[in-house]
Amino acid sequence: MPNIAIITARGGSKRIPSKNIKNFLGKPILCYSIEAALAAGIFDEVMVSTDDEEIARIAKEAGALAPFMRSEKTSDDFSTTDDVLMEVLDTYEQRGKVFDYMACIYPTAPFVTADKLKAAMELLIQKDASGVMPVVSFSFPPQRGMAVRDGKLVYCYPENAMKRSQDLETMYHDCGQFYCYNVKRYRACRGDLPDGYVPVIVPETEVQDIDNLSDWELAEMKYKMMMSKQVQD
Repeated sequence: MPNIAIITARGGSKRIPSKNIKNFLGKPILCYSIEAALAAGIFDEVMVSTDDEEIARIAKEAGALAPFMRSEKTSDDFSTTDDVLMEVLDTYEQRGKVFDYMACIYPTAPFVTADKLKAAMELLIQKDASGVMPVVSFSFPPQRGMAVRDGKLVYCYPENAMKRSQDLETMYHDCGQFYCYNVKRYRACRGDLPDGYVPVIVPETEVQDIDNLSDWELAEMKYKMMMSKQVQD
């Protein structure tokens, strides 16, 4: 069962310049994803898909492969992760390599660990699933969310306004860290999995979107907390 880890690391971030290789607690943030994939010991290939020579260089120094550069078509602001993954899989197939399972790992995901990747890949196979996705629960029930309309706050779902939080269904959102797939099924539907994803629930302390410098600082604090907890355990 050949497996591949694909780390998607386009160059040219606008909100945080050189975001994918910016220093995160002592090393380029991209390296955390590479190191987790390598340490998992379950991937026959750990590669970085990028259009940027500097990113490719750093990826290789960290132990990953960058066997080909991303095309212009999958490097613009409108290309999707699925576009990138399909291009990578197609290119490998043209070179005589096919894979049974894959993990797509984002380059700004320092909370991804070898253990998380191994657990997710094992779950993918055990459940005979098409995909596995790490998710985190919303910190506040979105069913009781409000919007500003005509200058005033109104409940988006008035029927839930007076309900207790514990009486509302727990809702989750994508962690934005990684995904695991059955390659054959993924390619058949270009990632729009008809049978959905099996969830892996991650604590909020190990999840942080990084869209600006404040997010970056929060991610560093949460990462230190995660590392401290692991040492204590």
